[in-house]
Amino acid sequence: MANTFTAYEKEAVRTAPPVETPTEMLLLGALGVAGEAGEYADLIKKQLYHGHAPDREKALDELGDILWYVAYAARSWMSDLGDVAYRNNMKLRKRYPDQFSVEKSINRVE
Repeated sequence: MANTFTAYEKEAVRTAPPVETPTEMLLLGALGVAGEAGEYADLIKKQLYHGHAPDREKALDELGDILWYVAYAARSWMSDLGDVAYRNNMKLRKRYPDQFSVEKSINRVE
């Protein structure tokens, strides 16, 4: 299978649970991103502060779960991962036209 956002979304959408309303779709996306991000953060916390061994496989699995919910959330806004990635690149290009700088980060104008 091609390693693209489009191919990923086509495969991932088949595992989406049925929802009744657009509001439920928004909520599932938001709660899913938050929950999975928490699981990833907990994994890193345990590695850095509780003495657990680094677990690359588990970390990548959790990042994949976050990606699934980001894709689902994008769908709830009638969009896709490609658009989310493009918009983020454009935002960052505007914010940091050459490269990241602490000065531009501190004195950021939105």
